[in-house]
This record gives sequence, structure tokens and C-alpha cells, in this order.
Amino acid sequence: MYFLTGWPRRLMCPLKSEEKPFHIQPDSHRVFFAVLSQTQISIWYSRPSVLIVSYKESAKAASQFGSYQQAEWRPDSTMIAVATTNGYILLFDVLAAGEDKYLYEPVYPKGSLRVKVTPSYKEEQCAPALSVELKKVMDLQAPITSMQSMQEDLVVATADGLLHLIHWDTVTNGRKDINVCTVPFSVDLQSSRGPSQDFEGVHIRDMEYCVTLDGFAVVFDDGRVGFITPISSRFSAEQLRGVWAQDVIDGTCVAVNNKYRLMAFGCASGSVLVYTIDAATGSMQLSHKLELTAKHYPDTWNKTGAVKLIRWSPDCSVTMVTWECGGLSLWSVFGAHLICTLGEDFAYRSDGTKKDPIKISSMSWGAEGYHLWVISSDVSQPLESESENKATTQQSDILQFQFIKSALTANPCMSNQEQVLLQGEDRLYLTCGDTAQAQSTTTSSANSDHQASKERNTLPNTISISQGLSTLLGHRHWHVVQIQSTYLESNWPIRFAAIDTLGQCVAVAGRFGFAHYSFLTRKWKLFGNITQEQNMVVTGGLVWWNDFIVIACYNLIDQQEELRLYLRSSNLDNAFANITKLYSETLLINVFRDMVILFRADCSICLYSIERKQDSTNPTASIELLQEVSMSRYIPHPALVVSVTLTSVRTETGITLKAPQQACAAESIMLNLAGQLIMMQRDRSGPQVREKETTANQKKLLPFCAPVVLAQCVENVWTTCRANKNKRHLLEALWLACGEAGMKVWLPLFPRDNRKPHSFLSRRIMLPFHINIYPLAVLFEDALVLGATNETVLYDGLPWAGVAGAGEPLEALFPFCTVERTSQIYLHHILRQLLVRNLGEQALLLAQSCAGLPYFPHVLELMVHVVLEEEATSREPIPDPLLPTVAKFITEFPLFLQTIVHCARKTEYALWNYLFAAVGNPKDLFEECLMAQDLETAASYLIILQNMEVPAVSRQHATLLFNTALEQGKWDLCRHMIRFLKAIGSGETETPPTTPTTQEPSSTGGFEFFRHRSISLSQSADSLTAWKFSLQKTLSMPSGPSAKRWSKESECAENMYIDMMLWRHARRLLEEVRLKDLGCFSAQLGFELIGWLCKERTRAARVDDFVMALKRLHEDFLWPFPVIPASSINSPFRNSRYRTAVGGRLLKSQSADSLINNEMDTSASNTPRSHSWLDSLNSASREMDTASSHGAHTQEAFLSPLLNKGDDCSIGSATDLTETSSMVDGDWTMVDENFSTLSLTQSELEHISMELANKGPHKSQVQLRYLLHIFTEAGCPEWCVIIGILMREASVISQVVSCLQSAEVPVDTVLNIKNGLMAVDVWASTDCLGYKPFLNLIRPQLQKLVEVTQEQVQPEAFQPTSTAKLVEPVCPWPEDSRGGPASLNTSVQSEEGSGASRLEEEIPGEEQEEQPLEEGTFDCTLS
Repeated sequence: MYFLTGWPRRLMCPLKSEEKPFHIQPDSHRVFFAVLSQTQISIWYSRPSVLIVSYKESAKAASQFGSYQQAEWRPDSTMIAVATTNGYILLFDVLAAGEDKYLYEPVYPKGSLRVKVTPSYKEEQCAPALSVELKKVMDLQAPITSMQSMQEDLVVATADGLLHLIHWDTVTNGRKDINVCTVPFSVDLQSSRGPSQDFEGVHIRDMEYCVTLDGFAVVFDDGRVGFITPISSRFSAEQLRGVWAQDVIDGTCVAVNNKYRLMAFGCASGSVLVYTIDAATGSMQLSHKLELTAKHYPDTWNKTGAVKLIRWSPDCSVTMVTWECGGLSLWSVFGAHLICTLGEDFAYRSDGTKKDPIKISSMSWGAEGYHLWVISSDVSQPLESESENKATTQQSDILQFQFIKSALTANPCMSNQEQVLLQGEDRLYLTCGDTAQAQSTTTSSANSDHQASKERNTLPNTISISQGLSTLLGHRHWHVVQIQSTYLESNWPIRFAAIDTLGQCVAVAGRFGFAHYSFLTRKWKLFGNITQEQNMVVTGGLVWWNDFIVIACYNLIDQQEELRLYLRSSNLDNAFANITKLYSETLLINVFRDMVILFRADCSICLYSIERKQDSTNPTASIELLQEVSMSRYIPHPALVVSVTLTSVRTETGITLKAPQQACAAESIMLNLAGQLIMMQRDRSGPQVREKETTANQKKLLPFCAPVVLAQCVENVWTTCRANKNKRHLLEALWLACGEAGMKVWLPLFPRDNRKPHSFLSRRIMLPFHINIYPLAVLFEDALVLGATNETVLYDGLPWAGVAGAGEPLEALFPFCTVERTSQIYLHHILRQLLVRNLGEQALLLAQSCAGLPYFPHVLELMVHVVLEEEATSREPIPDPLLPTVAKFITEFPLFLQTIVHCARKTEYALWNYLFAAVGNPKDLFEECLMAQDLETAASYLIILQNMEVPAVSRQHATLLFNTALEQGKWDLCRHMIRFLKAIGSGETETPPTTPTTQEPSSTGGFEFFRHRSISLSQSADSLTAWKFSLQKTLSMPSGPSAKRWSKESECAENMYIDMMLWRHARRLLEEVRLKDLGCFSAQLGFELIGWLCKERTRAARVDDFVMALKRLHEDFLWPFPVIPASSINSPFRNSRYRTAVGGRLLKSQSADSLINNEMDTSASNTPRSHSWLDSLNSASREMDTASSHGAHTQEAFLSPLLNKGDDCSIGSATDLTETSSMVDGDWTMVDENFSTLSLTQSELEHISMELANKGPHKSQVQLRYLLHIFTEAGCPEWCVIIGILMREASVISQVVSCLQSAEVPVDTVLNIKNGLMAVDVWASTDCLGYKPFLNLIRPQLQKLVEVTQEQVQPEAFQPTSTAKLVEPVCPWPEDSRGGPASLNTSVQSEEGSGASRLEEEIPGEEQEEQPLEEGTFDCTLS
């Protein structure tokens, strides 16, 4: 609608004067403004806003007439009447000063295209010189209270109760006097009622003439209000009748709205009462009130004082109100509140102190409503230092507030578009740059993106305050298009604006001609011949039809009304236009599909068809008259028609179901008649002519039925001509904006599944609903309303605003105003209204059609929340509650469970019982979530259960959820559940625990160990050595606060309860040979695996079937089964001493991080261990690593990843490697200190290729080495053997076998390992020959095991064999062997080598980001 923008402007008067202006009055066209001070009248021009002429009364005349009071213009702007305090009327002539005399002239830069072509051209853009002469003085001998111009007469009310009719041309006619007391007043105009009120001794305080009602709205000095109208054409005392409003006794002022036939009466209470005249009885009926509410303005709503002034905008769509105590407030015609300066940034400074509201003595709207001219009674003079000459202080009491308005106010045909278009004095604001809406084509969306990237907003501040709900809205900024200055300077003000359907082109029309702009070319297109532009006046608006602009205009040369079509792509010239002559002035124009509808000044409606023709290079269009409908019997005055729309809307939706093609036809005319929405449908009652019996040319359109009133108080109507069978409810509905009543939708009701509709059911239903924004456009398929809102920014803290009081500038007094885009969903309102009316089936159809919208879950939540808040907080019992119906409705959608719990979590606890009484027991809903595998929603229900049930119930359900989350590997949820269970156990049941954003420590001790373990693998040997000792201490002897906390927590039964569940899950994973899941489980939840495995060594950690376990590990870790070429039997690589540096370094780069996706907190280990055979196992592991490092160092070459793929020495061609079987992505190469002397035999190359092919993913290698470390620490030799076999590392097997020779090892373990290895050997011989070379390699170890089992005796108490092993700290990390000198030497040597590039070690950061590799088979083909 109307929106404030920027700061108000201050108009400076160049004339020296001690008198302050107090009254402003515009002429009928709002081009000239008369400004009164005590003895002076000045005339200002609108654009540029400059002073033209000033007339000052002589001192003698001023003493005779008294000071000036108010002024009134003659309708043709040739005279001004001024009333004075002593009862005189002064009539001034306003004369043009001459042909060539102009006060201001534009100065063009050199080379400007615009030159003076027509004599009147200069006059249009410059302020004309005028002179003012006093023509006549009339003495009315009583104080004058009000003046009003009425056609050729001036009506003056005086304090003695008389109405004076003065003819403007006083020579031809004198004046008539009518005594108000003699006018009969009654409640209505029906003669039987008779006079009912005594108006003796009263006079008129304020009055205004209403053209469309043909009468005066009056306010009497005693506060009563009424309406005086002549019964016949003669205006005399005998012919006047009056009606009065019975309930009003405190009226202060009045303003009338001619387009909507409304009378707004200001009251002493501060509210504005808007009355209309009942057409049947002639009585005054209250339409609505305009008043501030305590909800939005708690400080000022009842402290405004009496209403001082009311001013309707030129297009009658908004009204501005000001009060005695100051302030401005803007309302739409039917009461939607838009702006008020009594609150927020207008009323308070940035430091919180309150400002004094601006007090206004007079105000008036400028041309087309772009400005509000305000004379304030308290805006102070600027500081004297601001003026160069103190003696000539300039007046600064006229303010101009700047507005931008919706294009709908002047050009209502824009209502069939889905873009918001706002027009300002010199620019347009558009929303058409959004990501393409459903109906937009690919082209339009591409163009929109192009436009969005280039268009810059000219507003200094466009930061959005609120976040939009829909992704369909795109960005929040406007596309601001500056109107072409050449067109603007000679055709200001812009009267009409329209945008095309795709949002690619916009057209504007000013005083003469029109221009259009393309977003594709970023250029304006103007008339090449300025004479053609200046000889055309757009009268009825303009509208786009495809790529044609359709214009209803008046040809000044031919003096002929015309309908013109201009093609967008051709030059703007009448030679390319299609021109159709019309016989009456067109007031409104609109387009529906291929039809144009015109509303004319003779109250008739014309329908034309448009057809596109591709005759020549430029396409043309032909227009043909289809039908003419006379509306004169229904429309009392043509100016009352606000909009006219052709639609496919009709009441018989049953017919459209059987014949959907008829839904596209123009079925009805919608007419907004002064706020009454009238529909005329086509009359199908007569004989129907079959289509096949008539040709297309002979086809006659059906007549229209008598009009039917659909709704009252309608400001805007939206409808669309598109069809979508999936969203028929929304696309075939009619959307109405009804001011303070919100919106209404006339919704079609469809029978389900094409069943026959019930005869007693209505075909359509009108549903009202409230929204929080003023609607400017409707997105039909997206169920969204688009709007705009005013936002303000304070700049009173800037240096120039530092001086308060007299010198405070406007920028400090007023905030800077911006206009923000906004939107709102309305679907929940409509669904609720349908459910209230027991139309659940229709609500379901509508909701299902919109279920794909991104904000549909939010719609369901809103519906539950609004109904719950209303019913649960109601003081009165509700006889028929709606919440159970809403709950039943929501169960039809899969989002039911989430909707309920989200709504409950956002609602206060006191309302939960009411909610769950309607939707069901939260325990049942929780179980439904578990059955549906929706664990996150189930967790939310736990919060509800914790507050509504006893702790035992909460624990039972939390256990269920915890076990399910463990099964599914939802580690975040598992951590939250551990915390939740501990909270229940510790008695924290009064308040629901909030979902933590950081990870909580687990109840078990291993978690802290994992968090503190994370180190960089590129640290120096010294730091590693130092860290090795502290780590050993952490593992073996828990100490410090974490250990104390754990020892304290371990005594808690709740922790034991959680541990039991964790142990049970770990046991299950181990029994099912899911080692990878076990590792993730341990790392993510801080489960201390080593201590638990020590306890489970002879139970769950025992392996019964080595072959099955080996196969499962291959599958789990994506590890390929080994293959071997025949030539490798004699290969030197068979030597057990040889290991490539790759293997050795991978052993060092192992890290538990491979099983963790992010860093975790753990608590210290609590597993007490004595020095046993496990220590020797660890020592052996460390010695083995050192030896293998020496072995790697003595080789001539080692493998390294090739970082630069451009080298030619890649041996990737040696074997076809799958992505998952190579260790690191990338090429591989052989490097040596002296690369040129490197020579390898064919068999050696084959062996290297085999080694590469038989390795699994690098991540799996690190994970397996970490697990090997864990099992070694925990003393689980079976698993160590299996992992050793999988990785084919003989050193691991020999290490285990040497430890198994200890007397402390149980015989069962040794026997189990021996039998397992033999079983693997048998399986390898038949199913996997690739393992045979490795098994042959470890055959001596197997032989040792056979000897041990034969010689085994009863185990004795173990005694340490070496004191050195007792005192030496156990190194739990095989990678710590890097601290040895051999390892360091290897590193140094490889770094110093001329052509060497050493193997990059795996670091945790990279490892976490590695994507999981696809599972599958790993067949390696040797080339």
C-alpha cells in the first residue's frame, strides 16, 4: 500500500518573513499549493517544490479583515478564496504572467538529446510564473468556520448557523443563505420517520463535499455529526434533508472518500469513525473504526488527544490522521494500520529517551500521493550559525514526507500478477528477481538470476529484520529501477505502472505517453517522436499481454478515445501500434488469457479478443469486440468502480469437474464497487448451442446473469488464469484483502474421487483469516502472501545530531525509513477454518496438494500451536473443542509425530496435559517413533516423558532408545542418552535436560584417554618419548581428578546400569565378529575396550572359528584376498627378514583416530594390571618394530607415494589396481638415493605389484593396526593371530607364539590358536591359495606351538624373567618405535637422498575426512 521512505524534506522559503505558515491547501490537480500565514498567501509548485508567488496584505487591510484562516481553490485553479477571522471572504485571481516568463528553467548538459520541440514542452518541466490579484471582498458578518468548493459554487459555513452559497463568478450570480436549523434531520431518509433531532442553535464546525454521495458530511459545534444532501437538483433550504449518527457526540473534523463513499469523522477520544450511507434507507451506518490499540501502542494509545486532521490520499486508498498532541498515523481505506509515528524509532531516541511527537497544524497530499506536505507547529528554526546572514533567516516550516505505494492502488489490473511492484516518485521497486516460482519458465529464472547479480539497491539500509519462511522467496532485497529522467522531467508524476507475467518488463505512464523497461537489456524505451508522446494521455491504465503493452488512452489531436497495442520489441512509435477507436472514456482495463476487459465512463463493460498475427518480420495483434455489457442500473457513479476483473471462477464446480476444459473460459466478471465485490456469471439457463454446430467466427458468447454481492469492505482482489490439477483449491480460489478484517478466500469445494456432489453442499465457501502483513501479491501454488513493511534506522547519534533542542535537524528528529519485503504463510488458517466447519475432507484434499511445500511441516505445527494456545488458556469452558479434530487431521500425514513433539517443546509445560489428552499418550507416541526408526523424534518424546512420568518410566523408555541407537550406530544420540540416563539417576528430573551442543564425558573411563591421545605424527622423537611415559602412566595407574571422578562414579548404581548395557553391546559385536563396529563404538562412546577385553579374554574375546573370523575381517575392512604369481615361489622377497618401508612405516602411522570422526573426551583407565606375560608381549612387539625398522633401512629401495603425477617412472601399469585395493590414492614409484643405478628384475616387479594388490585401503590398515594394539594390550592372542594373518605379517605371529610359550598362558588358549592356524591352513589350501606362501613362512611358528602344547604342564605362578623388563615402561603404541635411533636414521637418510620422496604418514585430520569406500569384491588381475 503506502510506505514511508527516507527522511522528510524541508522546504526553505526564500522570502524574509516573521510570520509562520499554518495552513496549506492544494488545487484540484495538486500541482499548486496555497500556503497561508497571518497576512500572506504564497503559491508553491509541486515539482520542483519551489515558491512561485507571494501576496502580502497591507497593514490597513489586515486590521480590517483580520488574519487569514483558510483557503479554497476554484476547481479550474484560476481563483482562490481566503477566509479571514473577521468574517470576510477574499477572492483572488490567479493569472499566468505571460507566455515566455518562467521563474525556473532546467539547464541541460551539452549534447543532451532533449530539446524544445513543442511550445508547451518547456512549461511542463519548469515552474510557470503566476501573479495573484485581489478580485473581490465579501463580508459575511460572522466568523467563518468552514469552506468547501462544490462544482461552480463555494459553500461557506459561519458561526451564526448559516450556509452561504457563493458563485465563483460573483458577477453573474449573487449568493444564497441557508439556515442549518431549518434543515430537517432524521435517522434516515425514509419519509415515514420524520424529524427526530433538534438542531436549534447549532452551527457547522467542519464540512466536506462528497461528489459520489452528492452531499455534505458535517460536524456540528456540539460534537454531533451528520450528512446533508439535496433531495432534488436544487440546493435550497426546502430541498435539503439531513441524517445524523445517533451515537456520536464528540466529533471534531471530517474527511470524505469519494471512491468508496465513506465519511471519516474524527472524535475527541482520538479515534476515527468511518461511516457509509445505507443505499436502501439512506441512514448513516458505521463501517469501521480507526484507532490505536493498547497492544501495539501501550504508552500512547489513549494519550493522543482529539483528532485534529484527516486526509484521504488522491487515489482514496489510504488516510492520514493527526492528533492535537501530535503524531501521524496511516490506515488503509478499510482500516488496516500501516504506519504510526507515535512508537518505536519515531518516538524514542537511540539512548531510550522519549521524543516529543511532531505537532501538525495543516497537511495535504501531493500529486499521486508521492508526498505529504506538512506544516508543523513546532519544528524549530535552524541554528543561526547555519545561515550566512543572520538577518535573512529562512523559514523551514514546510516538510515533505516521501512515500512509495503499491501499483495496485492506481492500476488494479496488476492483481493477476505474482510480483510485488511499488512505484515511487522517480523509481520502481520490484520483487521479480526471486528464484523462479512454479509457473516461471526456464528463461525467466535465468533472466532473474542475471538481474539479481547486477541490480543494486539505492536504499542505504536494506538489512532484513526477520527471516523469510520460504526458500521460494530468494533474497530480501528490492530490484530498484530508476525511471528514465528524460521521460520523467516532462511527464511527472508517474500515474500507472505494470509488470509482465514473467517479471522481465515493466511499463510506466505519466501525464503524457508511456515508456517501458526491459530487465534483459537493462534499458528504457521511449517514443522516438516526442510529439506522439505528448499527444497521448493514458486514461484507463496499462497492462501487459504476452509481449504487447495494451493501453487505454485519449488522443489529444483527434480528441478520440483509443485502445492501443504496442509490441515490446519494436520501436516505440504509433506506426507500429494497433489502434482501435472507442466511443467512451475508459476508466479501467484488465486482461484475462486472450481477452481484454474495459470499464468505461458510461458504466458499460466491453470484452475484446486479442489475436497475435505473424504477418511480417514484426508480429502484430488484432483486436475484435466480443461483447458489451451495460452496468448503469447497478452502478450509481462510474468513479465508484475500483477494479474490474475477468475470471474463470464460477459457483458450479461440479460442472468444471466433468468438463475441466471449461475452467479455462472467462466465466464471470468481478467488479469492486466501492468496496463491495460484485460477481456476474454467464447465464447458462437458456438453450445451449453445441460447439460443433457453429464455426469459430459465429460463436456467440453467453449473456451474464444479474450481479451478486460476494463480500464487503474489499480493497484488493487476486485471481489467476493458470490451471493446475494438483492444486485446484488454491488456483481456482478468489483471494480478497479486506483491511482490518484481514483476508478472505472464496474456496471451491470439490467432491472426492469424482463422486457426485451432495445437493445440499455449497459449491464454494468464504473463509476469513487474519495475517500480520498487508497483502500485495498472492503466490497461488506456494500458499504464500507477499507484502512489504516499513523499517526504520536511527541516525541521531551522529555528530551533526549532537545539538539537541532548537537546532536538532530532521535527521535526528526522524528515523531513516526503508521498505522491506516480507511474506507470510496462510495455509494453516484455511485448514483450521475448514475443520471448524466440519469440512475435514476438503481440508485433507487441500493439505495433501500442498504437502510438498518446504514449509508444510511448519504449517501443521502452527495449526496445532494456535488452537492449543487458544483452547488451553481459555477461561470459559469450550463446548466443542477443535484440538482433537486437528490432532486427528494431522495423523493423516507422516509428519504427525514430529509435529506434535515440536509443538510441545515450544509450548509451556502447563499446556502439555491438554495437548496429550487430545493427541494421545506420549508413551504410545514414543513407541511409534521407535517402530518407525525415527530415533531423533523419539529422543524428543523422552523429554516429554521425563516431565510427565515417574523416573522409572523414563528410564525404561530411555533404555529402549539407547539400545536401538547403539544398534544403529547413532553415536551422538548414544552420548545424549548416556547423559540423560545419568541425569535420571542423579535425581535431575524436575527440569528437562537440554540437548547438549558439546559432547559430554561418558560414564566409563576410556573416553578421556582417547581425547588426550590425539597427537601430531610429525612430532620430534624427544616429544614422543616423553609422551610415551605419561601415556603408560595414564593407562596403568589412574590418578588425578579424572580418576577420582571415575572411582566415585563407579560406585553409582546408575553408572553400573549404563555400563551393563555397554558391555552387553560390546559382547554382541565381538561375538558377531564386527570388529570395525566395535572400534567405532569404543572410540565414539569412550568405552574402555582394553579393560573390558581383559575381563572377557576367555569368554567373548575367545575365537572359536578362525576361518569365519578371517573372512568377516576381509569383508568388514574391505581387505582383498591375497593372490600370488607363480614366479614368486623363487622370489627373493620370500625372505622373512625383508619388509618394505611401506609396511614398517604403516606400522608406525597407526592411530586410533582412524575409528573416530571427531575428537572425543574420555576418562582415565581404571583397569589395574600386574606385570605378566602381557608385558613381555608388548616388549616383544617393541623389539620387533625396531628390528623391522633396521630391515627396512638395509633395503636398497622403498615405496613412496608419488605426489607429482607428472613423473614418468610410475609402475601403475604393472598391475590393474582397483581404487579400494591401493593404499593411498595416486601413482606409485620406486625411488632410491641413486635412482639411475636402480635395476629390478621382472620377478621383483611382479612381487611389488602383488604386494600392492594384496593391501587393503590405507584407512583400514591404520584401523587394523590400532585394533592389533588393543588386543595386544588386552592379552587376546587369538585376535592378534587373526589380524596378523590378515595383514600377512610374520613378525606378529612370531611375537604371539613366543609369548604363548610362557607357562602362565592357559593350555586352552594355545590349543585353540594351534587348531585355528591349522584350520586356516586347510581352508587356504582349498579356497585361497594366496595365503599359502605366508602360511609356509610361519610354519616354524606353528611347529613351536605344537611342541608347546605337547610339553605344556600345569601353569605355575609367573615370575618375571628379567628385571630389565620389569623396570622398563611398557610401550603400548608400536608407532613409538620411531623414537629409536634406527628409525631416526632411516628418516634422515630418506630426507637427504637426492631423488627420494618419503612416505607421507597418515594424520588424523586427513583420516577423518576420508570418505568410506564402497564395499565389494577385490579381485586383483596381474598383468
